[in-house]
Amino acid sequence: MAKKTTRKTRKKPVKKQRRFGWGLMLKLALVGAVLVGTFGIYLDSQVRARFEGQKWALPALVYSRPLELFPGQKLSHAQMLRELQLLNYRKVASPSRPGEYAVSRNRIDIHRRPFNFADGAEQARTLLLSFDGQRLSRMQNPDNGRELGYARMDPVLLDRLSVEEREDRLLVRLNQVPELLVQALITVEDRDFYQHDGVSPLAILRALVVNIKAGRTVQGGSTLTQQLAKNFFLSQDRSLWRKVQEAYMALIIDFRYDKDEILEAYLNEVYLGQNGSKGVFGFGLASYFYFGLPINELNPDQMALLVALVKGPSFYDPWRNPERARERRDLVLRLLANEGHIDRQTYETASGRDLGLIERGRMGYGRTPAFMGLLKDELKTRFGPEFLNQNGLRIFTSLDPIAQHAAEQAVAEQIKQLRERTKRQDLEAAMVVSNWRKGEVSAVVGGADPSFAGFNRALSARRQIGSLIKPPVYALGLENGYSLASLLKDEPVTLRSEGGQVWRPKNYDRQYRGSVLLVDALAKSLNVPTVNLGMAVGLDKIVDGLKRMGVEQPVPPYPSLMLGTLELTPLEVNQLYLTLANQGLYQPLTSIRAIQDEDGELVYQHTARARQVLEPEAGYLGLYAMTRTVAGGTAAHLAARFPNRVMAGKTGTTNDLRDAWYAGLDNEELVTAWVGRDDNGVTGLTGASGALRVYSRYLDGRGVDSLELTPPPGIDQVNFALRDGQPADPRCEPTRLLPARTQGLPPMRGCQPSLPELPSGEQVGGWLRDIFDFAR
Repeated sequence: MAKKTTRKTRKKPVKKQRRFGWGLMLKLALVGAVLVGTFGIYLDSQVRARFEGQKWALPALVYSRPLELFPGQKLSHAQMLRELQLLNYRKVASPSRPGEYAVSRNRIDIHRRPFNFADGAEQARTLLLSFDGQRLSRMQNPDNGRELGYARMDPVLLDRLSVEEREDRLLVRLNQVPELLVQALITVEDRDFYQHDGVSPLAILRALVVNIKAGRTVQGGSTLTQQLAKNFFLSQDRSLWRKVQEAYMALIIDFRYDKDEILEAYLNEVYLGQNGSKGVFGFGLASYFYFGLPINELNPDQMALLVALVKGPSFYDPWRNPERARERRDLVLRLLANEGHIDRQTYETASGRDLGLIERGRMGYGRTPAFMGLLKDELKTRFGPEFLNQNGLRIFTSLDPIAQHAAEQAVAEQIKQLRERTKRQDLEAAMVVSNWRKGEVSAVVGGADPSFAGFNRALSARRQIGSLIKPPVYALGLENGYSLASLLKDEPVTLRSEGGQVWRPKNYDRQYRGSVLLVDALAKSLNVPTVNLGMAVGLDKIVDGLKRMGVEQPVPPYPSLMLGTLELTPLEVNQLYLTLANQGLYQPLTSIRAIQDEDGELVYQHTARARQVLEPEAGYLGLYAMTRTVAGGTAAHLAARFPNRVMAGKTGTTNDLRDAWYAGLDNEELVTAWVGRDDNGVTGLTGASGALRVYSRYLDGRGVDSLELTPPPGIDQVNFALRDGQPADPRCEPTRLLPARTQGLPPMRGCQPSLPELPSGEQVGGWLRDIFDFAR
């Protein structure tokens, strides 16, 4: 009995141990489940925060002005082709898709892309343009031959202003992506995408076997959803723990979100290349990066290359490894053909094409660092430093790519010639072009190398402006009682400052003319008459007038101000002359037309704000005097080069031939050109021999619209006597026909010959007068 009892007591601990073991395992399983569930809740919160919040920091897209088209417009056949090239339209025999064009001798047939302009969306449309020299002569609908009076092209994508320093992308929606590209991606990367739940066990098992055999991680079995989870939330290291997180997140993503939403996120998140310090993310930007085209205009071979790059953008880099990239591209095309997504003919055509890449980094648009510097400054001034942190802004600017190209060519070519002529290799230049009617900046060149994103002389090089000060001074004189025929003294003059310093201004040619008409003094850029005029008007009035016309810099009230000791940048000079061009109307220059937010809502629209700061009569007369500078004054080179064209302008030269300036305008554009040295050294150039040549070259490429001067009420043509500048009968003495304010003018002097007197006081010929009086 004792033995039996003993056996029973020995079996009890075994049962307890078993129950304890099962209990422990159950507890551990429960703890594990809680941990896995808790971890899942944590991962789910991360997924929801990213997917339902702001997925990416999207850059602001910066666009040029849309090219407006109308019959009679100043636009040549070559300039239109240049615009189409900047837009990356494709030249074909017969345009059938948006983004294509065909060319004949004087015609261009265009299939314009659809575009969401700042003032509303427009669908794709066809245009037939006819040209005659420098003009667009006719515009038709090629489908029905109907004459068109107005149309506009889609604007050029100039740049993207990224908040994110390391990533760059261009957001696309799934409905914007070609179906063939989607099919290619799924066929190559995840053919069961629409069937699995975010993870493909067979793919993982296959990869696991390969990795065990290799002894390291060499292959992944990730679905598109897993790749998205890795790219969104995890590091790039290849470890088992990261793989577990990746799979768990993929299950959560697939459970919570629609397949198309997941696919759209992947299309915008995948890494597809490197552009300098920034990664190229998403197919939308990659389309521009490799081909310079919007994604919906890609050909099958181009789509195949982008899909090929998913496996390894660096390994298959088409610029560095073109053969390797082509082999991978052709593999993708072959898979598409095998799956029936493309036919055999399409496969043969696509695989036979070259890669068709654009220049690396060109992105299909032109870099304009000087203009972008101006834009960023204005955005910061107008909206504050945090404005660009907003997501997905679309900024529509006033930049005119045709004007920008002409300005860049003019500066680059002329500076090369001037350097050779002067033997000074450090000559620099800057140019600002504005539409003076709208108050918009059309082009900016910041240096002799327009593509250099360094020191922007157009905005930052503040130099003495020399004789460019004279038109504002003369306009203020005309506002204060002077006329174009007023006689100004041109004699030696000595001025003494309060400190006792003596200043004796001289004309450029060191000659004196005694007296000269005001209009001629400006046309010939005479210094002494200008000083006399300015001092007669008063320094205080000159300083006040300059500030009214747009000068924001402090203006020292010294007599030397009248000869241009004031220091301004080319942009500031353009602002000053904008008031003269508009006959006394001041409006601040702008580079921004409109801004849309991420949802396409308009958040800013520029509206012109102009105010009269100079009497319109004085503004008109000053502008007329500037036309005489071109017609026969210091800028007469333009009259010879562009005959039968009316232009207004003024040359400027500073002491010791350090700075050469020119400011000129036609009927549409106002241009400021500067040539000088960064160390402010001698250039050996005058305004006429330096900056004027740059402007002349600009007009060669841009064309000239003859200036149409419209006098305000109260201005009429008057004959003025050359001897004293008074209204006189041209039949009686030498006169000059000039525009003038008729109000306040003395009556016209008739024919009154001065006769000698007799000793008695009676004039010779008095008896004849008596006879005629008797005859009446």
